[in-house]
Amino acid sequence: MKLLRVAFFNFKICYDKFMQTYVVKLLGWSQENAESLSGEHKKWVIFLIGPPGSGKGTQADLLAERFGLVHIQTSKLGEAKINDSELVKKDPEVAEVKRLYDKGELFPPPWTVKIVLEKAKELADEGKGIVFSGSPRTIYEVERELPYFENLYGKENIKIVNLKIDESESMDRNSHRRVCKANSHPIPNFEQFKNIQICPHDGSEIVTRSLDTTETIKTRNEVYERRTAPILDLLSQKGHKIIEINGVQPIQKVFGDILGEIFKS
Repeated sequence: MKLLRVAFFNFKICYDKFMQTYVVKLLGWSQENAESLSGEHKKWVIFLIGPPGSGKGTQADLLAERFGLVHIQTSKLGEAKINDSELVKKDPEVAEVKRLYDKGELFPPPWTVKIVLEKAKELADEGKGIVFSGSPRTIYEVERELPYFENLYGKENIKIVNLKIDESESMDRNSHRRVCKANSHPIPNFEQFKNIQICPHDGSEIVTRSLDTTETIKTRNEVYERRTAPILDLLSQKGHKIIEINGVQPIQKVFGDILGEIFKS
């Protein structure tokens, strides 16, 4: 037990140091602002919605640290399952999803909803909140997931943030977007970060995403407008306040605006 406590203590020191490195060296924050990042833990569910390149992943990481939330990307959640060789052998459904995914198809929506709700139940039972970056993506997901989240966490603890950028900004950001090879941590597309070669999160190599071609970015924006943007009206109709944030601003200003509004919702 003593060894476990020591190990956890050492991990916490390393993690705190990593977060300060991340926000000071990578995001350009002052040391004072970096030290104020950690705060009270909240059992919230935050949905970050926005076009490709609007900064959902970066803001999710900051919110996760600020409020003790678990950052979930549904793509990573699904990939973890289909890359588990033992699970693929034992579960025919996962094996079929892997077969489809390996052919280039998307995860089936019913399966995506299923694994999201399973993870949500697990985290709620542990007393942990969640921040989703870019999920839910469709009306199908909202209609099936929202009642479940309201039951688990309470309607008042669900926060919805819309990060607003226009198509030209999305095209510009995504055409130069870099992520780390290990965990896809985003590297902001600003001049001061252009020479960064190693991820401050995990030390892995920084790469340019192969998916981010001009045509692919344009298609992803079209899909966002057609399939994802309409969920904001649906969420509003269901009585949830949509926190509208100007996502074109510097990262710290976007984060500050989110913090300023999230306690009002």
